[in-house]
Amino acid sequence: MKLVPIAMAGVLAASGATASARSHAVEPGSGAWRLHASEARVEEHLGRPSLRLKGGTAIVEGVSLVDGWISFDVSFSRERGFVGGIWRVEDEENHELFYLRPHQSGNPDATQYTPVFHGVWGWQLYHGPRYTVPIEHRFGEWTPVKIVYSGRRAAVYVGDLETPALVVDDLKREPAAGAVGLSAGDFAPAWFSRFAYGESGGGELPAPAAAGAEAPAGAINVWSVSDAFAESDLDGLLELDSGRLDARRWTRLAADPSGLADLARVQGLSRGRNTAFAAAALRSDRARTVSLALGFSDRVRAYLNGRLLYRGDDTYRTRDYRFLGSIGYFDTLYLPLHAGDNELVLAVSEDFGGWGVQARLEDSEGVVVRDARSGRERTSTEGKR
Repeated sequence: MKLVPIAMAGVLAASGATASARSHAVEPGSGAWRLHASEARVEEHLGRPSLRLKGGTAIVEGVSLVDGWISFDVSFSRERGFVGGIWRVEDEENHELFYLRPHQSGNPDATQYTPVFHGVWGWQLYHGPRYTVPIEHRFGEWTPVKIVYSGRRAAVYVGDLETPALVVDDLKREPAAGAVGLSAGDFAPAWFSRFAYGESGGGELPAPAAAGAEAPAGAINVWSVSDAFAESDLDGLLELDSGRLDARRWTRLAADPSGLADLARVQGLSRGRNTAFAAAALRSDRARTVSLALGFSDRVRAYLNGRLLYRGDDTYRTRDYRFLGSIGYFDTLYLPLHAGDNELVLAVSEDFGGWGVQARLEDSEGVVVRDARSGRERTSTEGKR
């Protein structure tokens, strides 16, 4: 791999790295890039050689960093686009990602952090001030970007390399060594120049924010998630028999402290297979009806003890052209529980933007939640990461 050492002062001063840290630049035409994009070529742009990228990723071969930083300059038009940097890259479909939305300049979602699991970007799941920040984008010029990451945290600088625009206090992928690189969506190209990376410790990151809120009371913190199947398999199915469930392959998935379970952690989407079951067992000390706050992306069918209770659709732009389909505890179901064991099965279907589910019992007293497929009993407050 061809790595070109660069002057330390500018990059290290911006990132706060120690003088002992090694810094590398990767030129746009370097053979170090592994290109996996619909368009990728070197061309002159705004007076510099640049990498023009669209519809994929450019990954630096041979890099393996757990903690470190990347920096680059980026230029783009006002067209709809999704352009940024990636780190801890396992492969093209598994990495951390921060990107800019030129067409949303000044809006709350002008930028976004999201993990990418099995090729699924989770922007509908990870939204709000912890993951997005409004920025006025600059067009017809170069915008410097820097991402410093250590452990579960990352600081992102856009334009101003002294003050972070966004600090992510809970990166969603497990910290592991990986490559670094660039990303651009399918809609409009972006031009990248002066890409550099290096190792660093955690000292550059701002102090952590105040501790986040505790898991909401009654949140279901662990699910059994099935292998994927076609959503059409459930068409007209008002009763869900145990044989259909027993035929599936199951994986235990812990939710985030908020109760969010990112189903793409288990598997990605494939042709004709966009749906998975998420199951939990609810043991009640008596017959009762309980309310369940529910969030999902994109669509859900809710079965209790084999009976279909509810179908919801939060697909992007299904309500109007501004509807994003962002997940939240926006729906409420009323579950008629038997005394003893009850099985809640949510069939969750995904198109793009985040494959997830979250559920919270609004009165969990007398109800114990357990892993539906392993039989290990746990209360609804266990399983927090």
